[in-house]
Amino acid sequence: MNALLDTLEMALSTLRGNVLRSILTLLGIVIGAATVVAMMSFTEGLKVKLSTDFAQLGAGAFQVQKWPAMSFGPRDWRKIERRPDLTREQGEALRDLPHIQFVSIEEYPHQPEKLTTPERATKQNIDVCGGLPDYEPANGVTVAEGRFLVETDIQLGRRVVFIGMDIADQLFPGEDALGQEVRLRGVPFEVVGIAQRKGAVMGRSKDTFAVIPWPAYERVFGKSRNTNIALVATSPEDVPKAIDEVVAKLRRLRGLSAQDENDFDYYSNDTSAEMFNNLAAMVAAATGAICALALLVGGIGIMNIMLVSVTERTREIGVRMALGARRRHILAQFLVESVTLSLSGGLFGVLVGGALALSARELFEVPAQIPLWAVLLSLGLTATAGMLFGIYPAQRASKLDPVEAMRTE
Repeated sequence: MNALLDTLEMALSTLRGNVLRSILTLLGIVIGAATVVAMMSFTEGLKVKLSTDFAQLGAGAFQVQKWPAMSFGPRDWRKIERRPDLTREQGEALRDLPHIQFVSIEEYPHQPEKLTTPERATKQNIDVCGGLPDYEPANGVTVAEGRFLVETDIQLGRRVVFIGMDIADQLFPGEDALGQEVRLRGVPFEVVGIAQRKGAVMGRSKDTFAVIPWPAYERVFGKSRNTNIALVATSPEDVPKAIDEVVAKLRRLRGLSAQDENDFDYYSNDTSAEMFNNLAAMVAAATGAICALALLVGGIGIMNIMLVSVTERTREIGVRMALGARRRHILAQFLVESVTLSLSGGLFGVLVGGALALSARELFEVPAQIPLWAVLLSLGLTATAGMLFGIYPAQRASKLDPVEAMRTE
């Protein structure tokens, strides 16, 4: 134990004696370790954040759309654009499926809108939906104040609106928004309900939405050609069965043969998480490549500094061997120095990577969460690099002839 502590002390004294050289040598190791910790922190934080956010669809909910909700990798967008639109009639035809509980047929304008009052206006960032009462369970909406749309609103085409919390804060600061009038493209609507705050995803608020009855929507925006369909299965466990039923029904309604691929997309909490996991795997692969390259450069630097150290300390090695040190002791000494040198760079890299992740989270609200496994992985990789690239210098030191070594000036 004392011999190991003495060896560590000698290794650290070598670092302290050549600070600039050590820093330049460890730069690759620092970059590799920092890359692993920072990128994995961003990926882990984003994974946790999106896992929570995907739950916004509600338990057992999924959606069917003409356009892909999320897409990683190449897609034939021209082919997707030529897909037939989803229609309100197709959505209504899904209500009688055995494992479907709610069907929310939703219409959206081509771009965000703004809501106004005589005194204030929102930014042009409001997602306006022409919807049905089923929108509430299908999109995981929770009413904070007032009520959501009811069937009577649809039948009578009432000009009422259910809004997100950000809209209420912007248009009616310090006031009760219920019963107030807001205007959408100059058309007045009465606020009948406010949603519970959801927060933001990737810096974009999820509380800037407004839902109005679809007949009123079509009077303001005109009749929509394409609709989105949000559905809720009879239970979360029935989602796969419900998706199969919906896909089969829509394929029949849209005249697709057995050889034709789907001309629509669907996604659920599980499929969204799967797409993100695929993206995370791509990020991990890219991070691994960067880390491997950085560790290779850093390892070569460590081998170089250890070879220089062997040359500078040849006489010292000869004296130690003359006093009874065995070759394995010399080998162990230089291996420990190499690993200590590499681990020092790894530790500094972990601190740099963690600082970058935490700074990005605080300054730019980027979701970041430093996983312990990423820290241990970084330190393990750097220690391994130190061991592998330190073997040759250590063997060279251990094979020196004591007599010849002591003659070295």
